[in-house]
Amino acid sequence: MSRGYFFSLDGLDGAGKTTQCQLLAEWLRRQGYQVVMCRDPGGTPVGERLRELLLGGCEMDVITELLLFMASRAQLVAEVIRPALARGEIVVVDRFLLASVVYQGYAGGLPPERIWELGRWATGDTLPDVTFVLDLPAEQVSQRKARTADNFERRGLDFLRRVREGFLQEARRCRDKMIVVDATRTIAEVQADLQREVSLVLSRPSGA
Repeated sequence: MSRGYFFSLDGLDGAGKTTQCQLLAEWLRRQGYQVVMCRDPGGTPVGERLRELLLGGCEMDVITELLLFMASRAQLVAEVIRPALARGEIVVVDRFLLASVVYQGYAGGLPPERIWELGRWATGDTLPDVTFVLDLPAEQVSQRKARTADNFERRGLDFLRRVREGFLQEARRCRDKMIVVDATRTIAEVQADLQREVSLVLSRPSGA
């Protein structure tokens, strides 16, 4: 059986993650791959309950927030991601561990390196082959969003700027595992970049 592959898309809300995940999954299926698409937090019954708490405006300490994200993530890995990879499928996730490193770390004040450590433990070191950071200036978030702001967007522009800078800093630090994609362009242009980069990963010899 061929090995599975794990891709995540991250970035500020409004950058188009959900749309791009859906398009990427559809494209991969047309290439003949078995694909599982899910979201973090969420993706399981437990995770969806936690998502309601996290995004619904309930006030909580940043450490509580982090641990709830990790709980959802641990369940997603155990119930969905790890079994799919074991079957040789491709997993495409709307957000993953990098989001906590950035939102609760860079923007929330917790040490990013401790979050990475906790995340590796919570996921059993089940981490993406590649994370795509869809980069969008914080000032454009409100222009892109049609729905009501969630718990994180309500924290203001300065918070969102710290989030964006956190994404970019981590991408610079982990160039072999993270790729920044300019999300200010059209949906088709962004998707073309994602398809090109994913094709390069899938064409590597097994174990490379």
